[in-house]
Amino acid sequence: MLPPTGQALTALEALHSTPARRYLDHDPIPEDVLWAVLDAAIRGPSGGNAQQWGWVVVTDQDIKNRVATWYRDNWETAYGRHRERILASPAGPDGLSPRGFLGAEHLAHHIEEAPVWVFPVLRHAADEQDPRVGASIYGAVQQLCLAARAYGIGTSLTTLYRGHEDELRDLLGLPPDALTMALIPMGRPAKGRWGQPRRRPVEDVVHFNRWGATRARSEGRNR
Repeated sequence: MLPPTGQALTALEALHSTPARRYLDHDPIPEDVLWAVLDAAIRGPSGGNAQQWGWVVVTDQDIKNRVATWYRDNWETAYGRHRERILASPAGPDGLSPRGFLGAEHLAHHIEEAPVWVFPVLRHAADEQDPRVGASIYGAVQQLCLAARAYGIGTSLTTLYRGHEDELRDLLGLPPDALTMALIPMGRPAKGRWGQPRRRPVEDVVHFNRWGATRARSEGRNR
């Protein structure tokens, strides 16, 4: 049961209205809300219920400033240099829209201002080559984002600090076998709304039994 600061959302309401929120206020997140969100996250799925994870909460400004430098460098390499082309492109259902680009650009330039960062960390994964290793924690990460939504806290999942894992391990004091799986900045939304993210129609991306075997969606079936 949510305390008074939470919103009584149904599960489907939360699932349909938790977009990435990249314009975040710098006001602190109440301690009880942060603990409630993290407690909801760890109720998420874990492979074999091994729970070989840790959740590093960062509020230290020096740590955030250093990681933000790596983040901005990677942003410029991956996206920033394409700014004019992306902003001149028409919005569509696929890829990064001009509006989405501006939101992501804002986050890149202001990520260290988010009051709380969370790094979900997997143990025994530092040398892992299996691309599915994240399956052991990403379900719990999504629960963190949904729980934050219930408390009016915006989140986004990003890995644009990549390429600095060894430095980050030292900076956060992680065990040698640990691997960060994402960075989730958290804060009250400063702009935008809790709208349904724009996606391609579900009928276009669902296949039955074999790839390419699609069928029309029946309005009579439960949504």
